[in-house]
Amino acid sequence: MRGGPNLRRSIKPIPIGEGVICLGEDNNVDSCRPVIPDRDHEPMQHVGMSQESSRDTRPKQGAFMKNVIFLKILFCIVMVGALPSWADFLTGEDAYLREDFVRALEEWQPLAESGNAEAQNMLGYMYRYGQGVPQDFDQARQWYRLAADQGHARAQNNLGAMYRQGLGIPKNYEEALRWFRRAAEQGNGGAQNHLGLMYFEGEGVAKDVIQAYKWAYRSAQQGVEPAALAVDFLEQQLTPDQIQEAKRLAKEWTPKGEEVAL
Repeated sequence: MRGGPNLRRSIKPIPIGEGVICLGEDNNVDSCRPVIPDRDHEPMQHVGMSQESSRDTRPKQGAFMKNVIFLKILFCIVMVGALPSWADFLTGEDAYLREDFVRALEEWQPLAESGNAEAQNMLGYMYRYGQGVPQDFDQARQWYRLAADQGHARAQNNLGAMYRQGLGIPKNYEEALRWFRRAAEQGNGGAQNHLGLMYFEGEGVAKDVIQAYKWAYRSAQQGVEPAALAVDFLEQQLTPDQIQEAKRLAKEWTPKGEEVAL
């Protein structure tokens, strides 16, 4: 999914990540917005207080203040440790947006090798389209998979697209469906649209136009333009009762939230 991120400056849309696919189109990427991560989401875990059992559950002021001070120190350590890698990612992003793909690769490669899922996803994309490196579907799939296994929704969507299109591997609709569903359940708009397409076509799953409408509708609510076109198309195919049921399912659905890497 994709929602439009808050970039630091206005730029011409660049199709980063596998394209959102409209019904009947297999590779429509040009209309997609960039998927560089939002600046509001820092690549670090939130630090929280643990609850310990005790006979006396009344707060003790001295112990409480010690916990607060400890957590503040720990939070600062986490912040300081994360800042250099995030700064490197942003440096790579600047280079990428200038289409200086060699410099972007120099910044993102070490981060990806150290386990940064955002950088892994972007390396997958660069190998997918041959940006700064020779096009290599195997490398793209490997980098996407590393990020996807960490719960990175865009990488899951991108990986699903490779299985669906058979890029460097035989087409595998069941595997594509699995990755699209994981990303869609997190709220990824692109994956939701892909999932709707697969239900419409009966790829890896029984054909189900109500589920197709449900997922296209959810995607369209995030501003994914091809999904909005898919909804218009489906409304010409479904009965009023089917549309009502599909909308009910779509409105009752709630995202499971971001996956937590184990």
